[in-house]
Amino acid sequence: MLGHPAPEPFEPALLRSTRSLRSLGIDPRRGGWHHVRYNAWVEEGLWSGLTPEQRHAALVHAADFGTREPGTHVYALASAAALWGLPRVGRWPDHVTVLATGPRTRGSRGIHVHFGAPTEDVVVNGVRATAPARTVIDLARTEPFETALCAADHALRHGLCSSHDLARAAAAVAPRVRGRPAAQVVAALADARAMSAGESFSRARMFQLDLPRPDLQVPLEDEDGPFGQGDFGWPGVVGEFDGRRKYAVPDGTDVETAERVLWAEKRREDRIRRCSRLARWVWRDVVEVTPMARVLAEQGIRPVPRPVWVDLARRPAA
Repeated sequence: MLGHPAPEPFEPALLRSTRSLRSLGIDPRRGGWHHVRYNAWVEEGLWSGLTPEQRHAALVHAADFGTREPGTHVYALASAAALWGLPRVGRWPDHVTVLATGPRTRGSRGIHVHFGAPTEDVVVNGVRATAPARTVIDLARTEPFETALCAADHALRHGLCSSHDLARAAAAVAPRVRGRPAAQVVAALADARAMSAGESFSRARMFQLDLPRPDLQVPLEDEDGPFGQGDFGWPGVVGEFDGRRKYAVPDGTDVETAERVLWAEKRREDRIRRCSRLARWVWRDVVEVTPMARVLAEQGIRPVPRPVWVDLARRPAA
């Protein structure tokens, strides 16, 4: 599979309680430990190396660790997304969310309750969470479109669920429930060919800007033969999201190797420009919207009156 592997889940065994640390003669408040939540700590060096998803997953495990009955909560929304390793656009919340599974479900400091429809849950690394497709659809109903699409694409690409699972979860949302149309759109547009959150975020912006729908992972070929794939494609135009990983220069790489990587990317760009118009943008351009729109417009990709990305009215019932 193209793209980078899914991030490793947070390992709950890394959490330490205040009592266990003190039994070893360690006072975590004196330094060297990060306070995740009441009575839960992670070594500072380990914490600094965690991804944002892993840090929120640590918060979820710490919350479960601190409940009177660990393993009883079903985590939902962003908390379930973090447990599944789904990416997010923007900051992760500083609280965890549990699904209301009965009248006894109560929120508390740092624990919010989501009153959604009942659902089957799955055990993820020792805690219960909504299944991936349900998690994506819940995000689509309650979060910005770009966050939901990033999560949906990631879930498909890494085999956490199928397109059918997403369509079925979206169809299960009752009529007149808030966010149902958004859930249907996200389920319809989710695409396993998106290789990164940056590509998914870019596609969400294109949809919001009424741009023509692009093809994804378009084959690149010139007179010398094929040379890989472009992130996005329209007739005569290739679009490239430039994330840091694209240049693949690991920390500590010697100068000669780094120059070789950059030169290979320069040659690839030259080959693209010989056979197509090329639009390139970075994460900040997508966040600010206007720069990305301008880059695409310069290559002829402009809003159209009725862009056809998905026709929900013609989609077969799930």
